[in-house]
Amino acid sequence: MDINEYIESGILELYVYGALTEAESLEVSTALKKHPEILKEVEEIEYALRRLSSSIAPYNPEALLAAITAKLTAKNAKIRTLDTSTTKSRRTNWVAWIGWAACLLFIVGLFFMIGDNNNLREQLTKEKAKNAKFEQQIADARDDKENAEELLAVIRDKNVSKIPLGGQTVAPDAFATVYWNKKENRAYVDAKDLPEPPRGKVYQVWSLKLDPLTPTSIGLLADFVDDENKIFELSNANESEAFGITLEPEGGSKAPTMEQLYVLGQVTATP
Repeated sequence: MDINEYIESGILELYVYGALTEAESLEVSTALKKHPEILKEVEEIEYALRRLSSSIAPYNPEALLAAITAKLTAKNAKIRTLDTSTTKSRRTNWVAWIGWAACLLFIVGLFFMIGDNNNLREQLTKEKAKNAKFEQQIADARDDKENAEELLAVIRDKNVSKIPLGGQTVAPDAFATVYWNKKENRAYVDAKDLPEPPRGKVYQVWSLKLDPLTPTSIGLLADFVDDENKIFELSNANESEAFGITLEPEGGSKAPTMEQLYVLGQVTATP
């Protein structure tokens, strides 16, 4: 942003006068927080407007009325010495003075109305932001509830086998569970007890045939760090006798790196 060009564009004056749209006011409010020069310019504009309103219209209405009356009395004293043909001129002066006073009072009222309007806009913007955040939290909670109910349905399905995978030499404390629905060829991997993989590495899940040992990759535990519940759904149409999870280079491997075998578990029964 070119600060000087932004200040000279006239948008700050319109912001102070309350003449911007809600979106434009929000843009200026954001700029005020980021750029002290813009904030200072707005404060100077507001100060100048206050001085203008106070110099031409005192805050004390009684004092304003007394000053107008005094000026009118002095004016009328001079007018009485003139010919009666000036009556129309005197009436015009009265109308002019009254119009002038009304105009000043309007300016003062407008200034305070602008200030209240800006405050109201800012409050409305904040409230809208709060509401949007709250609505998102409700949506997230609803999604979590739906995901939890779906997971429970998967786990409790009579066609699902539960296969615990115990930690191996490289990570004795690691643990995972595979919920395998052989009928639907789906496997759900609960990996919350696996350690966070190092940068540039990814967990890869293998379906194993034991005799002879034949590993088949059924997928990666992608976005492991960002996945909050650490439950991953994978496709598995294999006649699996065991499952294992290894740590592989990002993108996965064609064959498992046995030195990086984190967990392993054998299928003991099928529904």
